[in-house]
Amino acid sequence: MGKADEAIGSYSIDPEDSPNRSQDQLIVKPIKTWKGYIWDTWELPKDQRWLLFKLDAFVLTFASIGYFLKNLDLYNVNNAFLSGMEEDLQMYGNQLVTSTSIYTVGYVIGQIPSNLLLTRVSPRWVIPALEVGWGIATICTSTVKSYKALYALRFLVGLFESGFYPGIHYLLGSWYTPQEIGKRAMIFWLAGSIGQLFSGFLQAAAYTNLSGVGGLPGWRWLFIIDGIITLPLAILGFLFFPNLPQGGKKTWWTTEEEHVISVKRMQAIGRAGKQPWTKDKVRRIFLSWHTYLLPLLYVLWNNGSPQPAMGYWLKSFNKKPYPLPGTTFTVSQINQLPLTTTGIFIVMAFVWGWLSDGPCRGARWPFIYFGALLTLIFSILMRQMPFYHDIYHRKVVYWLSNIGNGAGPLILSWINEICSGDTEKRALLVAMGNDLAYVVQAVAPNFVWKTTDFPRARKGYTWSIVLQVLLVLLTATVQLLLWRDKKKAVRTEDDGELSRYDGSDSPQVEGSDVDEKKAVHTKEAPLVGVE
Repeated sequence: MGKADEAIGSYSIDPEDSPNRSQDQLIVKPIKTWKGYIWDTWELPKDQRWLLFKLDAFVLTFASIGYFLKNLDLYNVNNAFLSGMEEDLQMYGNQLVTSTSIYTVGYVIGQIPSNLLLTRVSPRWVIPALEVGWGIATICTSTVKSYKALYALRFLVGLFESGFYPGIHYLLGSWYTPQEIGKRAMIFWLAGSIGQLFSGFLQAAAYTNLSGVGGLPGWRWLFIIDGIITLPLAILGFLFFPNLPQGGKKTWWTTEEEHVISVKRMQAIGRAGKQPWTKDKVRRIFLSWHTYLLPLLYVLWNNGSPQPAMGYWLKSFNKKPYPLPGTTFTVSQINQLPLTTTGIFIVMAFVWGWLSDGPCRGARWPFIYFGALLTLIFSILMRQMPFYHDIYHRKVVYWLSNIGNGAGPLILSWINEICSGDTEKRALLVAMGNDLAYVVQAVAPNFVWKTTDFPRARKGYTWSIVLQVLLVLLTATVQLLLWRDKKKAVRTEDDGELSRYDGSDSPQVEGSDVDEKKAVHTKEAPLVGVE
């Protein structure tokens, strides 16, 4: 391996590690310099910095732009509803929530098959193909004449978009180490929030500048613009998106030396490659507590966040009888004032990702607890504060209401790390978390977040309060089980050492224990995420 071995400066051979390991196994060292805490690649040798620079450029950039466009479309529906689609398509009941639920049905159907497909077919082909599908369906949304046609196209958009988000998280877990993945997962996810932020400005611009052009209202132009900018990115994805290091096939923009390094980086943290599906493997997966509790963490987080209500609140000032005569808001204000919420949230969430990878050495759980507490407080405030009195302070509460909502990408990063030893299980649980979260979203809003309940939505805020409490309890349970499994793994290793001194064989390790063992036994870097 020659040069590739010499170049790995932030990794080293640990001769005291378990004798079951390969003698050239590499181990990730902890970050030691202030530059590394700011951005991890600054601690790496030049060739590794170049590898991660290319990886960030091609993977993170493509993924972030793609997710930006995906969320641009998702939030465009809400903005279009507030900017004329409600009246044009006669959506005066719960049709908006129903369209979101139908989108979610399509989204749910495709996620797990798509993520499992990534363990067998290169993401270079799967993910851009999905993007082509949703780009075309988005353009077609601009032509709908009824809310029933909108339902059909929202289903197709959801189906094509289903594999993108969990697929990217699986891909990040296949390339990045624990000291790198949290920040990048957060950047990827925040690109969607930037899409939400930009959607408000785009809708305001379309409503102002394109409304009436070609005989089309501004909200229809929004879908046309979104679809047109999605398709070129999908084509670039076929050219630049990478294969997986564990897949054995080198990506064309990496050198042979960089490919060796990328494989060894994943071996260093126990990130396994594909394995055949067997009855024993299926049994291990379905008997593991991981399969049931880890996805549930993401489900509770995803559904526990309050739905955006500020736009509905602002619009309610314009409805007769006026709740506060003399106070009204324009369409542009209704679209733009809630964007402060997103801007504040983006800054806070990125800080969380940076702290989790750096100063917190990859710990994910503190941010789940802290986020649940903040969301609990703001849900209570939004439910209980006076509605049309002290308007300024209610605006401030709306603007700060999402600052506790940044734990989602860290939860998926935690799942990637806990399930390192089985790539199929890792792909399955990442997809299951997102999939089951959307199953709940397909049902719950029809009962607790009804369109007709906005802007007060007291049932919805009560729902958020309950789920935050459950999220705290479940996180504590997961930590307890990880601690138990870690102690069990240490005992197993100690028994193995004693048996070798006695001349006997080492005890067999159950497959269900492999995930924890691979991520714990390092002398130089207690790998993150397993607490």
